[in-house]
Amino acid sequence: MRLLLNILWIVFGGGFIIALEYVLGGLLLCLTLVGIPFGVQCFKLAGLGLLPFGKDIVDAPGGNPIGCVLNVFWLVFAGIWIFLSHIGLALGLAVTLIGIPFAIQHIKLALLALAPFGKLVRTP
Repeated sequence: MRLLLNILWIVFGGGFIIALEYVLGGLLLCLTLVGIPFGVQCFKLAGLGLLPFGKDIVDAPGGNPIGCVLNVFWLVFAGIWIFLSHIGLALGLAVTLIGIPFAIQHIKLALLALAPFGKLVRTP
């Protein structure tokens, strides 16, 4: 079932476009030394954006205070805008009964986009 939902997500839920945007953003951020940690988070979001069904987001063990500071920078410069775009897509998809599972995945991505440092994506 996960495979079918992920395939439908890539085609109809915007998964390919979202993953491509995150990968391109991550590559641009990795061009600078300061942007590398933010680029790595973009790659994490790209992986989840491509195949979100069957994956959970958990807190990383042993919180890192540097991650908290980086989350603040992320939130101010990118997190709010990414969050709002995923919420907009979720609202658009939630209008139809078939789009509700895709809307739930956009909500999951939106919450991760607010503070990706200190989070792990795992397959249960």
